[in-house]
Amino acid sequence: MAVAVKPSRTQLWLESLGDWSWPGQGGAAAAELLPPAWVPAFPPRRQAALAPGGALAAPGPWARASARTRRLALAALVGLLAATAPALVQGNSLTLASVLRGGAAVQQEQPAIGPQPAVAQLPTLEPVSQDAAGSSILRADFSAPALAGGEGSFLVYLPSGYAASARHFPVIYLLPGDDQSDDAFLAVGLQGDLDRLIAARAMPPVIAVMIQGGPGANLWRDQGSRHYERYVLEVQQLVDKALATVPERDARAIVGDSMGGYGAMNTALSNPLRFGVVESWIGFFNGLEGTLRADRPVIERLGLRAFVYGAAEDHIANPAEDMPFAAALRAAGARAEGAVYPGEHNLQTVEAHLESMLAFAGRALRAGQSAKHAGRA
Repeated sequence: MAVAVKPSRTQLWLESLGDWSWPGQGGAAAAELLPPAWVPAFPPRRQAALAPGGALAAPGPWARASARTRRLALAALVGLLAATAPALVQGNSLTLASVLRGGAAVQQEQPAIGPQPAVAQLPTLEPVSQDAAGSSILRADFSAPALAGGEGSFLVYLPSGYAASARHFPVIYLLPGDDQSDDAFLAVGLQGDLDRLIAARAMPPVIAVMIQGGPGANLWRDQGSRHYERYVLEVQQLVDKALATVPERDARAIVGDSMGGYGAMNTALSNPLRFGVVESWIGFFNGLEGTLRADRPVIERLGLRAFVYGAAEDHIANPAEDMPFAAALRAAGARAEGAVYPGEHNLQTVEAHLESMLAFAGRALRAGQSAKHAGRA
């Protein structure tokens, strides 16, 4: 697959309004999970510890419950977390499974409460490119149950030295805007930015997963027969199963631009036990205030690191919403920052702030892991 070239400074990108208009108005250490045999030798893979294939858990009664029912149960769970805190620290690891099992030690974080996507089999990662710094880009295509059997795909950034390392890596998930390809992030310099930040130790080495969206303004939400929020969770489970990730909430960030910014915030708030870091770039927040209020007990207990920004000349996503939503996140217990930068609703604005946003996510992931290892949520 050819990687798109970096856009010129004169390029103006505005996403299609599609079916909506003016969206912005108004204890134990994790078990060793090494790549299975289908990960190609580009870069050379490590010794596989898992056989290829295997099914993830099918949706249970909880996944079929209403959002209100899940949030009420989450609030009750947070009370249980507070009451059983001494039993939750196992090797400095706080896991949902240890709560549900009364503090019994577990070997790996269990899937967080929320929709439990069923993925039939692991896809094949195909090499796309490798740069002079040694990082690699790979692509995966798979049949996505959440998309009614439609095709799902994502690109993966693997940092330099991934194949030779025995460590596990935090993950940044990226959601593109309406009518954008997943390689839009590469076109505005994601690979080079990550290479430089990691080499300068401004952030830890990370895996970055760029998820291809579908046609139209689906907002990365579950609508009709295509469930784009659940699709994101399918990709997250595939990545944790396939690659050497740290399979924990505080080691996962989700970010996106425009419609992807809304999708990132919606996915993080609708699945508060899955993601510890969230960013919205020139995004919007329609209807998320209630979800944020319902999440407050979870955020107060487990924390959330967030950054939202708008563009001053944006006529698609109202920049006046960013600072108030950052304040609402802080009021709910998150460590949240907000900004309004010069610029319009286009990839030039995303490019101008991409490196700083990646650095924020990387520092937030590092801080989350450090806090956990220090015995704090």
